[in-house]
Amino acid sequence: MDLTTKFDGLVLENPLMPAAGPLVGDAEKMLWLEKEGCGAIVAKTISTKDAHIPHPCIYGEGSYILNCELWTEYPKEKWINEFLPYYKKHSLGKPLIVSVGYTKDDMKELIPLLDKFADAFEVSTHYVGNDLNSLGETVKTIRSLTKKPIYMKISAHMPDPEGFARTIKENGANGVVAVNSLGPSMKIDIASRNIIYGNAKGFAWTSGPYIKNIALATVYTIKQAEPSLTVIGVGGIQSASDVIEFLLAGASAVQMLSSAMLRGKELYAKIINDLPSTLEKYGFKSVQEVIDTKLVNDVKYEKGDVPSCDVNKCSKCGTCERICPYFAIKMNGTPSFNPDKCFRCGLCVSKCPTKALAYKKGLK
Repeated sequence: MDLTTKFDGLVLENPLMPAAGPLVGDAEKMLWLEKEGCGAIVAKTISTKDAHIPHPCIYGEGSYILNCELWTEYPKEKWINEFLPYYKKHSLGKPLIVSVGYTKDDMKELIPLLDKFADAFEVSTHYVGNDLNSLGETVKTIRSLTKKPIYMKISAHMPDPEGFARTIKENGANGVVAVNSLGPSMKIDIASRNIIYGNAKGFAWTSGPYIKNIALATVYTIKQAEPSLTVIGVGGIQSASDVIEFLLAGASAVQMLSSAMLRGKELYAKIINDLPSTLEKYGFKSVQEVIDTKLVNDVKYEKGDVPSCDVNKCSKCGTCERICPYFAIKMNGTPSFNPDKCFRCGLCVSKCPTKALAYKKGLK
C-alpha cells in the first residue's frame, strides 16, 4: 500500500505528522516522533520571545484538551544554536516544518535565522486578529525572506476562511494548516469555585476530537474556495479513519497532537500501522487515490420513507424513542414510526447503538 503524499516539493512517506505543541518542544521529542514513523515533523512555535506560561497549563478530559501553554518556553537562541542543529544532525531526513509566530515584525527577525533549518514554514496567526490586510502583509514579508513553502495556520477567530485563503494565496503562501485550537474556552470546578488551568484572564484553548467536525468543514471550505492551495488538516484526528476523512475533505496531509496526549504517544505509530488496512477496507489503493477522490454531497429535500428497523439487529434498548424530538417513535418490542409525526430528521438512525435503523429511500 502506497502511503506517500507529495506537495510543494515535499515528499512524505505517510500523511501523518505532529502538530506544533508540547510533544515537539525540543530536539529529543522531535527525533522520537520521527522514529515513531511520522511522515514529517513540525517544530513547536518559535517567536522572538520565549513564552511566559502558567502552571498547570494542560487539562485533558473525555474528547478534548484545554491548553493555555502558548508558544515555546525556550528563547529563539536555544532553538537556533542547540535544538535545530542537533535535530538536523541526527534526523532520518524527513521534512521539517518550522512553526513561527506571530507578527510581520517577528517574521523579519525569525525567518532569516531559521531558514537554513526549515524545509517549510508554518505560521501561526493565533494572536494576529482577523484583519486580512495585516495577514497579507505578513505573508508578503515572509515570502520576501524565503523560498521555502509557507503554510498559514488558520484560527477560529477568522470569520472568513475563503477570504483568508484568497489573501494568503495572492501574497505568496503555498497553503493553509486548518485548524488551530478553538477559544477562548473555560473550565470551572464547582466544588472549589476555581477556574481550572486558565491564563490570567481565566481562559484556555480547546483541541482534540471535540473539534474534528469544525476542522473538517474548514478544510473543505478552503479547498473548495482555492483548489490550488495545499491544505494540511489538523483538529481531532485520533484514528486512521480520521486521516482518510481529512484527505477526502481536501487535505494533502494531517497533523495530530491532542489525541496523543489523551490516549498516549504511541498513537502515532498505531495510526500509521492501521492506515494500510483501513485504506483497503474502504477500497483505496493509495493515499494519493484518497486525495484525488471528489466528495459527493447528494442533498435531498423530499422526505421519503420513515426509517426501517432490522429486527435481527435491534436490541430493544429504546434509545430511539427516548431521543426522538418529534415524539414519532413508540417501542412495541421494536420501534414503530408514526409517518405523520416523523420528520425524517435522521437522529434516531445516527444514534442507534446497533445500527438497526436505516433509510430505504428518500434520504442518504
